Amino acid sequence: MAYNFKEIMNKPERLAPGHRMCAGCGGTIAVRTVLRALKEGDKAVIGNATGCLEVSTFMYPYTAYEDSYIHNAFENAGATLSGVETAFHALKKRGKITDDYKFITFGGDGGTYDIGFQSLSGAMERNHDLVYVCYDNGAYMNTGIQRSSATPMYADTTTTPVGSCSNGKMQNRKDLAQIIAAHNIPYVAQSTFQPTMKDLYTKSEKAIYTPGAAFLNVMAPCPRGWRYETSDIMNICKMAIETCYWPLFEVVEGKWILNYEPKKKLPIEDFLKTQGRFKHLFKPGNEELLVQYQEEVDRRWEDLLFKCSK
Repeated sequence: MAYNFKEIMNKPERLAPGHRMCAGCGGTIAVRTVLRALKEGDKAVIGNATGCLEVSTFMYPYTAYEDSYIHNAFENAGATLSGVETAFHALKKRGKITDDYKFITFGGDGGTYDIGFQSLSGAMERNHDLVYVCYDNGAYMNTGIQRSSATPMYADTTTTPVGSCSNGKMQNRKDLAQIIAAHNIPYVAQSTFQPTMKDLYTKSEKAIYTPGAAFLNVMAPCPRGWRYETSDIMNICKMAIETCYWPLFEVVEGKWILNYEPKKKLPIEDFLKTQGRFKHLFKPGNEELLVQYQEEVDRRWEDLLFKCSK
């Protein structure tokens, strides 16, 4: 499908300016792009798990969202929107509602990979007609940059601090998109930001207008937790794609589709060196850690290529 991105970018914003998100934050970019995929005139109910995004875009009784908005607890974003979507259909069947609504909920990786996973899994398994968007910044950023199961291996966080006895988080990050794909829902996609934002926009549109459950996992860098200059965010996302650390793919009705394959796969160092949380990996004596990191990225990339070739 051809898009006129000049027109798309001039759509009215559904996330109003004046919120308190940090400069260079990926979460805000993710929300604005996803909501821009709503067609003009369509109404939506937005859910939001507790986290950076919630505390910075909502202070009762004020909200930055132009659509109906629900702040729910850390652990129940999936359940909240499941209930709202079910209530909507029941009320519409009784003739008490005539308008149509789309249901979209946002959660960080802490509220999605970890605390809210049970709620999310239930919503996906029941195939509610909603979109769950995870803005994955790789840690519990709102409460002090503690590690989550989305935190990549060897990242320096406040609960996996680098020092004489530790090289950061020792475990690999959870592959949540693959886990949600195993729920056999209509649509799953992984994305991040590119200069044109086309990949995230098109996937957001598919997710919103595909009947049934849909899940978007969006890598959304955090300048505080990842330690980068705010203007570097797009380059970081580009390096994540070009090194195959964060591949772009979608799973449509069970079919795995690779959206982008680098012409020349770059070494993982090109992604890691953009962030202060990995600076210890480049100190003398830590060469083996980089080798291990590259091996894990390569393993996951080959596994994805296999899935997409079937």
